[in-house]
Amino acid sequence: MTNTQKFAQQELDILAATVPDAIVTPFAKEILALCEAFGNSGQSGGSAPYTASAISQAVKKLLLQEPICDVTGHESEWSDVSAMGDGSEPYYQNKRCSALFQDKNSENPPYYLDAIIWKGKENWDTFTGRVYIDDKDFELIGSSQFVKLPFKPKRFYIDVVRVPITKEEAESRKLHYIEGDNECYYTILKDPKQLNAVFKYYIKK
Repeated sequence: MTNTQKFAQQELDILAATVPDAIVTPFAKEILALCEAFGNSGQSGGSAPYTASAISQAVKKLLLQEPICDVTGHESEWSDVSAMGDGSEPYYQNKRCSALFQDKNSENPPYYLDAIIWKGKENWDTFTGRVYIDDKDFELIGSSQFVKLPFKPKRFYIDVVRVPITKEEAESRKLHYIEGDNECYYTILKDPKQLNAVFKYYIKK
């Protein structure tokens, strides 16, 4: 047993004794196997932190079914999901990145549904969809954006604010609004300049 595995076993035993329902406990066997392989890989004091970080990032992505290298857009990566729509237009979903789609009969590049995540005041307040860039021209922008191939999925978190409005006014001005139990509002960007970084990475849809 390597020193890495011995240390992991010690910590997992303590965890099991102090937190019986710990999330990681059911995976103790697999964690120990990984620690053993790591301990036998000949890491130095300088390489160990880098290698451990690379492994942990790769494992996290794989567990979440996210690609660990660039999506190429090769025809072998796509599944026909036309049946998910009305069937009038064929479109495809990427097998390696489930939020990446391609309209087959379009000359446009593939689009990634989660390119932009809108963020409100609270850390938990995140969502996708369409918001207004400002309250002058009222131009809508969506979370979905065209990608450049090869593609590495990346999410940009952009701050937004909610502007209260009556339902009657929103409808008279033909605004895209959200109606809750006790409120009605439309959403705009807090700082449109935040989009600059987005469109260095994505192509505006």
